[in-house]
Amino acid sequence: MLRLTWVQPEDLVGHELRQAGLDGRDASAVAARWRAAGGGEAPLRAGASDRPAPARLRALAEDLLDELARLPSPSADAEPTALDRIRALCPDWPPPPAASRPAASVSPARLEAAWLGRAAGCLLGKPVEKLPLTGIRRLAGATGNWPPTSYFTARGVPRALLAAYPWNRRSAPTSLAENIDGMPEDDDLNYPLLNLLLLRRHGRSFTTADVARVWLDELPAGRTFTAERAAYRNLLTGVEPPETARRHNPFREWIGALIRADVHGWTNPGDPAAAAAQAHRDAVLTHTANGVYAAMFAAAVIATAAAGAADVHACLRAGLTVVPDGSRLAAAVRHAVRLAAAHADFDTVVDELHAVHSAAHHWVHAVPNTALIAAALTHADGDFTGSVARAVSGGWDTDSNGATAGCVAGLLAGSPAALPEHWTAPLKNRLATSVGDFDGTGFDALAHLTHREATRP
Repeated sequence: MLRLTWVQPEDLVGHELRQAGLDGRDASAVAARWRAAGGGEAPLRAGASDRPAPARLRALAEDLLDELARLPSPSADAEPTALDRIRALCPDWPPPPAASRPAASVSPARLEAAWLGRAAGCLLGKPVEKLPLTGIRRLAGATGNWPPTSYFTARGVPRALLAAYPWNRRSAPTSLAENIDGMPEDDDLNYPLLNLLLLRRHGRSFTTADVARVWLDELPAGRTFTAERAAYRNLLTGVEPPETARRHNPFREWIGALIRADVHGWTNPGDPAAAAAQAHRDAVLTHTANGVYAAMFAAAVIATAAAGAADVHACLRAGLTVVPDGSRLAAAVRHAVRLAAAHADFDTVVDELHAVHSAAHHWVHAVPNTALIAAALTHADGDFTGSVARAVSGGWDTDSNGATAGCVAGLLAGSPAALPEHWTAPLKNRLATSVGDFDGTGFDALAHLTHREATRP
């Protein structure tokens, strides 16, 4: 039987109960009714449980999701989603660039390094996505590749270890070192392509509805996951944005909006506020509160790096200026940066982050993953190999974290020639995708297309 992931009502209740705990809603009565009726926890790793629920339990799930949405949230005032309210809670919101100074620019070479960095970091993380931290460490250690300094390989890994910690089933055939033949398709690369199409069609004044139209035109539903799939379902049933982010969408604070933020940073070099505002209009199609802040943070970091900043720490500080001071995301990022600055051994940093976040958060939630990205970039001091290796070695959403860290580190490196060849050569300047007519496109061509949007008035 087909079990469509991320949208079955009986699988959403457990995720919504967990989200209620994070934002302070008292869902104890709803949880008791759900469990008394035979409802289970949310699937730990997969997007759907193994068996469909009986009709009565599915109907109850629909009702309970509506009831959970009506519960008052104590965090609503400190963690708003509307941009004007977010800005009001950011005392250091960055001013626009001074009119008396030339506008910052970004070169095609720097953008190509960013595209390549995003792809390489994503590719490094793909075969170990969904694996527990112990498994990632043991698999890499078995081949002498810990901490990782190159792509993962199955060569030399004992069979018993592979049986205990199998590679990601979908990714291993294309993403282990011995199998790589260009950049395989991944949502972490599909979304930057979609946002290129968005800007080409609608310019920087695009609306959230424009984002939805591009998705419906160009993004196959089967290539969406978590919050994006929930929002896509909502669009198809006539729900308008931004309600698409809220209706039966317990993934609205997960990492999906963050992985869409790169193009917004690339096309606003030196203007983190504009990048964050652009990312906000994109993010609210699918996300709220901390899920939106993660995208704004990433866009502001990337915009600062795109302008030629050489100091990754200054880029991260710029990212925090567009995140509400009292939010969970801001607290998590600040804590991660402090940890990374205090410990020479990054495994120690990772262990502490997992001790703080893993019990409460799903492995795709934006809060721990954004914190890990910030820690990796801080600890590596912006070095490319160090950044992608640390981001992936920390577990959780390995390919997405590697992609964002790789983008930032690629921008800091400044050109493709500055990136180690053992990361870029296997990509063969070729990207696979089901988005638009981009399949097989080279990263050099994508850089020029991005540069055109970055320099368009």
